[in-house]
Amino acid sequence: MKGVIQLEDGQFFEGEASGEWTSAIEGEVVFYTGMTGYQEVLTDPSYRGQIVVFTYPLIGNYGVSGESSESGEPQVKGAIMWQCSDDDNHYLADQSLAAYMEEQNIPYLTKVDTRELTKAIRTKGTCRASIANEKTAPVPVEAAGQVYEVSQKEKQVYGEGDTHLVLIDFGWKQSILDELLAGGAKVTTLPFRDIADIYDIHPDGIVLSNGPGDPKDVTGYLPQIKEVLDTYPAFGICYGHQVISLAYGADTKKLPFGHRGANHPVKDKKTNYVFITSQNHNYVVTSESLTDTPLEARMIHVNDGSVEGVVHKSKPIFSAQFHPEANPGPQDAAWMIEEFFALVEKKGVTTYA
Repeated sequence: MKGVIQLEDGQFFEGEASGEWTSAIEGEVVFYTGMTGYQEVLTDPSYRGQIVVFTYPLIGNYGVSGESSESGEPQVKGAIMWQCSDDDNHYLADQSLAAYMEEQNIPYLTKVDTRELTKAIRTKGTCRASIANEKTAPVPVEAAGQVYEVSQKEKQVYGEGDTHLVLIDFGWKQSILDELLAGGAKVTTLPFRDIADIYDIHPDGIVLSNGPGDPKDVTGYLPQIKEVLDTYPAFGICYGHQVISLAYGADTKKLPFGHRGANHPVKDKKTNYVFITSQNHNYVVTSESLTDTPLEARMIHVNDGSVEGVVHKSKPIFSAQFHPEANPGPQDAAWMIEEFFALVEKKGVTTYA
């Protein structure tokens, strides 16, 4: 069955549709360059409402596992691939990717020239697109507020460790929670809208999670977030990194087409060590806006020089724009989670900067 993805500037790419749709599926179109990790991408709350183009030509060759989802449901609006495997050659696989997407009602196109589509996105920048059975122009509206859709409604408690951490929920990934639990922590996930409740929890430290969209969507909560940051040792991941920066007076901007994939090189300015990271974001902290803040950039992206992590000059607070939990992706930055546990155990005494 014919399928078409059309960008807002009129460019379109034909392929085969997973079904016949009575109306177009619309969303912000982005591309992901990783060879693996498709299930994590489809279920990552940071991809909420987006149409994801997978640049690697064969997606799904190891199937789908019940252990690999980052949330309880698919988060994407749709997916674009050259080939979607209907096999599941892995001992942990429960079903094929094709079967999973059909079961979860995720619209997708195959036989699309994903390399040419990616070039179009890189040239134009991230934009809206539509998926339909025929050419259909997407409505040019700006998606906003996805963070309010994915943040849970109430707090939850996981684990029984001696160290008690609060995971501030902007749309947390399962793998972040898993890493904190594996480190021996008891973890309370707390919706960012209820951040004032943290004082009744009395945690040893806090982690600000990943999340979708523009970090300025939570501007109204920044004063409360800053008060909490001034009180507890803190580690921000992706969206959480951006929120920490905004809370201390820095600024953010939208990249032309974002960073998404598992091969992004990042340099640690303190050690001059370069490591490979997994990333998924549209927005970055602007380096010039850090000048009059108590924060300084410690990590930078090797390819474009963008800020990849900040550290507070006097408080036990640091962050990563990338994903140190590395799911999907390399584990080069796993040391940052270990560093955070060490920071918490030292009761905020750190030489991290």
